Amino acid sequence: MKICEVFRSIQGEGKTIGFPTMFIRTSGCNLRCAWCDTAYAMEGGSEHSVQEVLEWTKGEEHICVTGGEPMLQKDCPELLRALADEGKKVVLETNGSLDLSSVPSSDNIVISMDIKCPSSGMHDRMLFDNISLLREKDQLKFIIEDYVDMNHAISVMEEHSPGCECIFSPLGGMDLEPLAEEVLGRRLRVRVLPQLHKIIWGDRKGV
Repeated sequence: MKICEVFRSIQGEGKTIGFPTMFIRTSGCNLRCAWCDTAYAMEGGSEHSVQEVLEWTKGEEHICVTGGEPMLQKDCPELLRALADEGKKVVLETNGSLDLSSVPSSDNIVISMDIKCPSSGMHDRMLFDNISLLREKDQLKFIIEDYVDMNHAISVMEEHSPGCECIFSPLGGMDLEPLAEEVLGRRLRVRVLPQLHKIIWGDRKGV
């Protein structure tokens, strides 16, 4: 599989926010979001076997497989299964546009799936059938820039009734108050979360 970078940091997003985590960032992405903050992962990287990647994770408890888009790597499901079988707590961060039916079923694997909103320019590339594959342990994330994004996210939730927790984060990950006020005012059953790593370190690579 093609790897862009591997690093340890604090999980900045989702239900495992705050945990020390090893990040395995794959190379390549099939989307081009207008506000992408990891564009450097779209190309390049180096080839490594699943066994090599497993060696890097020795002694680690929490693993995040991210991108780019990890599901572009044909051996991503194999890696996820191997990590889960070793007892790792694994989060797969995926952009919601590729079929997730090959993701192994394991209590140790959390699917963290995005639904891209209109501000991304990629909202028409989503594979909504994936939502039915999500379970209570998983999470569905929306990056919200404005009212258009907010209304789009609400429509998706109403139409597809996800069986997992839904998370709203503000574009940029830090300006929480306007989004929190909207969620409270509309009585939405979602979590409002920041991108914690940006609060800690700012908009830096490898954190």
